[in-house]
Amino acid sequence: MATSAQVVNKFFIASVLMWVFPIAIIYGFQKNLFPGLANLSSYYQTLLVGFLAVISVNVVIAFYIYMAMKEPSDKHEPDPTFVAKAKASLNQTKSESGAKEE
Repeated sequence: MATSAQVVNKFFIASVLMWVFPIAIIYGFQKNLFPGLANLSSYYQTLLVGFLAVISVNVVIAFYIYMAMKEPSDKHEPDPTFVAKAKASLNQTKSESGAKEE
C-alpha cells in the first residue's frame, strides 16, 4: 500500500510534468527545434502548438489516473478504535431514542 509520502510524490511529479511538457512544446516550436514545421503559416503553427500542449497535459493526467488505479485498494482496513467508538455512539443514540419514545 502506498504511503502518503509516495502519493504526494506522485502528485508533485504529475503536477510538474503538466507544466513542463506544454512549455517545452511551446519552446520547441518558438526555437524551430522540430524540423519540417517551419514551412507552416504562423496561424497553423499556433493551432498545432496549442493542440499538442493540451494533448500533453491530458496524457500526463491519464498516466496519473492509471498509476492511481494500479494501486491496491482491497487491503484497506478501518481503524478498530474508530469502529468501536462509532458502534458505541450508534448504540447510545438508539438507547436514547428508545427511552424518549416510551
